[in-house]
Amino acid sequence: MNGDGDVNQNDNTAAPVEQLPESIANQKRTVRVVKQENNGLGISIKGGKENKMPILVSKIFKGMAADLTHQLYVGDAILSVNQEDLRDATHDEAVRALKRSGKIVDLEVKYLREVTPYFRKTTSLSEVGWDAQNTFLPKSQTALPQRALRSDAKSVPLKLSYLTRNLSMPDPDMRTLELHSSDGRNSCILRCQDPSEANLWFNAIHTNMSFLVEQSVIEVNQMFVNIPEASEIKRIGWLSEKVANATGNTSWKPVFMAITSKDILLYDIVPWTKEEWATPVVSHPLIATRITQASSKNISHIIPGVTDLLTFGTRTGTRNGVEAHMFRVETNRDLARWTRDLIQGAHQSATNIKEITCEVTWQGQECQLVLHYENGFTLRNLKEDSGEYTMHWHFPFEKLHMSADDGQHTLWLDFGSDHGEHVLDMHGCPKPLIFVLHTFLSAKLSSMGLFA
Repeated sequence: MNGDGDVNQNDNTAAPVEQLPESIANQKRTVRVVKQENNGLGISIKGGKENKMPILVSKIFKGMAADLTHQLYVGDAILSVNQEDLRDATHDEAVRALKRSGKIVDLEVKYLREVTPYFRKTTSLSEVGWDAQNTFLPKSQTALPQRALRSDAKSVPLKLSYLTRNLSMPDPDMRTLELHSSDGRNSCILRCQDPSEANLWFNAIHTNMSFLVEQSVIEVNQMFVNIPEASEIKRIGWLSEKVANATGNTSWKPVFMAITSKDILLYDIVPWTKEEWATPVVSHPLIATRITQASSKNISHIIPGVTDLLTFGTRTGTRNGVEAHMFRVETNRDLARWTRDLIQGAHQSATNIKEITCEVTWQGQECQLVLHYENGFTLRNLKEDSGEYTMHWHFPFEKLHMSADDGQHTLWLDFGSDHGEHVLDMHGCPKPLIFVLHTFLSAKLSSMGLFA
């Protein structure tokens, strides 16, 4: 027995608060508890005459006698124990009565709904995870003074956590916020009084998290500063990706995205170490990726989780064809930033790379097709022993009238009636070259102040 009124002899974890059947609210009940060998009832009590409160069950310990009945609840007022009236008992008198009650204990109880939230508060906080904050740099470089917390408080690190709404918990009333940890192991669901309050909390938390993301970009680039040819990280953060299950039903799955100076990288969780950064789940070159289907909220007809979603799509040309992704963000500002950084990143990648070369077959000859950001198309023979190339033809971009491909290995380039159509066997899917061509042209238009 301690000052909290624990009526048991072992230190056990509190059982989770069970859902109360509506039928027992404000109804007197008699619950028989059979104590286990050398153990107590397995409850904690609060209240008493001196506190102007009834004797209340404040905690039920998992696996012990009271928990095993599945008939007692946090918030039950104990009216009597083995017919000994406790309605006017002090806290100490109730403790003594419960201690001497014997192996078989008949409790007369009545559930008091209005006092339960005070007991559930501590239980809920104890279940919140996030016991440690990760960092990209050694803790000696990032450690900040820790503020002492109250015993009934819990600190939840916001750094690279994921703040979202209507993801894992449908919320047509728009009163719920979801906070998911950076490792995907912990979640905290916060329900506000009304949508207005939820928006205020969301905006306040989101603003702070955006600042922490900017700090994290600096830290991760510092982590790679001594690694030769490491790509600069431009943007990082959480989004949700639309995925389909085996039956064809779609849902949204959290995904951590990084945009580097060359690539788009996708991870299931935040990659805190160099080794984790080196092994993304998905990697796409920016130069072969373009944005599709950016959409904002439908203000005129809002259906939570449907018309209020902010989304953008990407399509990437790969050796296996076109790979498409659909992503969801939380605010219009997020949508603008992600799409801007992806488009500008692709254009910058185009100006940095300048040129790509593909092995092709043209009119039965093994050749090289060179696509150059400034010079356009060049078809030449493979390099000979002399170290020089023989050029078959060259066309600037403006001569191209049309391009087409079969998605397998054939590429058609039409340079107009004067020069005709050229058919190339690409020895694989032509999509990567087609997408690079699109990026080159889009970047050139952008550099002239136009939009592709």
